[in-house]
Amino acid sequence: MKRSHICLRLLLALGPLLSAWAQPNIVVFISDDHSQLDSQAYGSTEVRTPNMKRLAEDGLKFTHAFVASPACGPSRTALLTGLWSARNGAEANHKAKRPEVPSLPTVLRSLGYEMAIIGKVAHSDWAKFYDFDTVIGPNVGISDTVEVAKFLSERKSTKPLCLFVGTRHPHVPWSEERTYDPAKVTIPPMHVDTAVTREQRASYLTDITKSDTLLGEVRALVREKITGDTLFIYTADHGGQWPFGKWNLYDAGIRIPLIIAWPGRLKPATTSDAMVCWPDLLPTFIELGGGRVPDGIDGKSFAGILRGTATTHRDQVFTTHSGDGDFNVYPIRSVRTRDWKYIRNLHPEFQHHSHISRSTGPSGLLYWKTWLAAAEKDPAAAATVQRCTTRPAEELYDLTTDPNELHNLAADPIQAGRLATMRSDLDAWMKQQGDTQTVFGKPLLQGEPVTLIDKQARKASK
Repeated sequence: MKRSHICLRLLLALGPLLSAWAQPNIVVFISDDHSQLDSQAYGSTEVRTPNMKRLAEDGLKFTHAFVASPACGPSRTALLTGLWSARNGAEANHKAKRPEVPSLPTVLRSLGYEMAIIGKVAHSDWAKFYDFDTVIGPNVGISDTVEVAKFLSERKSTKPLCLFVGTRHPHVPWSEERTYDPAKVTIPPMHVDTAVTREQRASYLTDITKSDTLLGEVRALVREKITGDTLFIYTADHGGQWPFGKWNLYDAGIRIPLIIAWPGRLKPATTSDAMVCWPDLLPTFIELGGGRVPDGIDGKSFAGILRGTATTHRDQVFTTHSGDGDFNVYPIRSVRTRDWKYIRNLHPEFQHHSHISRSTGPSGLLYWKTWLAAAEKDPAAAATVQRCTTRPAEELYDLTTDPNELHNLAADPIQAGRLATMRSDLDAWMKQQGDTQTVFGKPLLQGEPVTLIDKQARKASK
């Protein structure tokens, strides 16, 4: 029997004793597809997120927080297992964890916690695999706080509560009722500035503000309905659904907001530049709840940072992406330090596409068509489209001077030593993970015509 399974059984047996420890309530609010920098708390001057800003003013903001993968299913499975994708089995999006992989919510239950989900936390209907006491839909995520208010008002348990609330915002489809002026939005430097891009950017920002409003409502309900020591967290499963964001290992895809308020425990308006990642969250909760983190998992508790006994956590963060159906067949791996990023595109002979460029739905094709049209006349637009669809085998970025990851230094002789070191680090990690570099789905090879995929027809055929 694996050591992690033995440890899990011991924790289950010791749970009644450990639950006598002082344990905080834990509430986690998760947005869907929200890049870190698209928030007032992280310096944005255009998007309105007053509740995120207020949460940061009341607690601790992490500047270097990352997910394990930039797609919903793999990211959320890593959160709930404490394992990266190759080890938990959820490599491609819409693929569940292997049945034998333990659930970390089980450990929290053994410590005496009541475990509850409202909205999208696990992907699809996979919450049933994670040993929660209560699971309330919708699976796509909440658009109002009715179910949260109902659950907290009717709750009778006196156990400490660990509650996850997941909204669908700002996941596509974005709102057509825009509260931002397309003419005034800021277009990121890695995007093509067209009228339709501006309209869709305004819709994306509108949905971020919707998520922020729900965050404020949930936090108010928690203050009203939950008594005692309570830790409150805001975070997101990966970056926004834009080129170079979701489905990519650039920071726009993997660097996410993580803001924690813990009245009486965390000093207000503080910032941590410690490198943490989503697999670390539940191990942190387990330690704060008085338990022992199971051996053999990838996640590492950062409870010391919250308790003020540590200021650093990780030296490197590894991320993986394997694909999302036939829309996105493009396996990628990366290692990031505080100042540098190394990306390996496992199959540079594949074209990089996604729902944005291959789906018949409105999620991205609306503006992508205008990018293609602009590329016919504008060399800068052509270069952006080319960079999106055609990638080299290796990429290396100096994040201090090039935070948008626009200048690949992999071929720079000056960086040969750094490239070799980061390449070796990634090789060792992939070997340790048992990463088979599997290709999921049918790729588009360079030079092949780009065909669209009807999303609804694909669902109906499965």
